[in-house]
Amino acid sequence: MQHEGHDARDEVDALVPAWEAELPSSLVAVLELGKRVSRIDGLLEQATRAEMAGLGLTYAEFDVLAALHRAGPPHRLKPSELARALFLTSGGTSNVLQRLARAGYVEREADAEDGRSRWVRLTDEGRQVTATALAASSRAHSDVMAAVPEDVVRRAADALREVLLVVGRRRVR
Repeated sequence: MQHEGHDARDEVDALVPAWEAELPSSLVAVLELGKRVSRIDGLLEQATRAEMAGLGLTYAEFDVLAALHRAGPPHRLKPSELARALFLTSGGTSNVLQRLARAGYVEREADAEDGRSRWVRLTDEGRQVTATALAASSRAHSDVMAAVPEDVVRRAADALREVLLVVGRRRVR
């Protein structure tokens, strides 16, 4: 389906006629949005995964390192905070943390205020590899989006914020 005078078609447009034959137009637009968001995310993730593989990191490991970096000095979070921030299970987070600890990128330390709790902190080597990984991820994203005008990216990001502010409050059953 062509909208607002746009002649260009993407791979999602090929799916639309089948959807239109079976579904209300309001649902077709929702499916188009979901497929395009998923496709863009997939392309960005694929490029990032390739960069991380070159650094010997999995995508999940990079995600954890980046979250610890975002926490700011002293670059530490509790495992439960990491799991929540990354939408991972506690078991999945634990597995990633074990691999990162073996690599020397993170260390666990006791919480001086709560003996039952622990912190996960980037080591000096972890901060170095994270800086390299963040630069590689930025390059990958820039490469994927290079041909898209900056104002189009800004408008898309703003529009998706509006959508996420509404649907992000919804609890999945």
